Amino acid sequence: MGAGLVLPRLLFAQAAKVVTVAVLFIGDSDDDELAAKPFFDAMTRFGWVEGKNVNYDKHSGKGTRQYLDTMVSKAADSEPNLIFATTASLATAVMKEAKAVPVVFATMADPVAANLVSSLAKPGGNATGVYQVPGHADTKRYKLVRELLPSLKRLGIVFDRSNPDLEARKASHLEAAKAAGFELSVAEITNFEAIAKVLAQFKRDNLVAAMVTPSFALTGRRREVGSLAERNGIALIGHRSEWADAGAVLTYGVDTGEGYRRAAAIVNRILKGAKPGEIAVDLPNRFELVANQRAGIALGISMPKTLLKRASRVIT
Repeated sequence: MGAGLVLPRLLFAQAAKVVTVAVLFIGDSDDDELAAKPFFDAMTRFGWVEGKNVNYDKHSGKGTRQYLDTMVSKAADSEPNLIFATTASLATAVMKEAKAVPVVFATMADPVAANLVSSLAKPGGNATGVYQVPGHADTKRYKLVRELLPSLKRLGIVFDRSNPDLEARKASHLEAAKAAGFELSVAEITNFEAIAKVLAQFKRDNLVAAMVTPSFALTGRRREVGSLAERNGIALIGHRSEWADAGAVLTYGVDTGEGYRRAAAIVNRILKGAKPGEIAVDLPNRFELVANQRAGIALGISMPKTLLKRASRVIT
């Protein structure tokens, strides 16, 4: 009888084990944690309750590359059970520091090109995750800009030179812009500090709208970018919904919330014993349009009712 009492207690102790998931954000943790809420909500639905059987060790990159290595080292040194990197840049940095810790990523950059996995079907190594393939998003986004600003002829665009697929991105945008009847004024940056000069130059060139493309430096400090754009009278167009919350008048791209939910499903499998290298990279294909009517009004832009009706979300 005594042994019968001990066994359930041992099982309970094993079941009560608390795991640690390090979560890496590129920008301010308050903004990025709110954007990643679908991930934490999904984890709860999978039975992972913070403070009960999982602890989240959250780290903010503060939107600066200089802080990136320090943040990643700190996360790796804490010896978590798993690291969730919310961008490809973070995942790349993590894998240099923590080669034995399972890594799950959520990225819009090709994880094969970024050397995160050997292949999408068979990642190998210690990483897997979610790759939200841009697909037709660039073409669709330019069509939406044309609908929003029908008389616009020239559009500014900002690229980050550090992206491994920079040339492919530029080619895709140039083709999509041409199809929609736009001439692009291209600017390339390597750090956040350059964006103020870029936007000021766009203003001097009489540009009234500019598109931002994936960038560690800009996404991590997107609210500051939004403020600078408003100050220069530039309507920002973004590739993910977080940019609309930061002041962009329009965003169209992959549904980041869906990506976070899919990432949580992978994290759940790994925490329950699956090996990351044996889990195929997930490829969600849901897209979302977010219209920031408030930002449009501030810039004197009247949004077509047809566009507003199609939006997944409207900020008023």
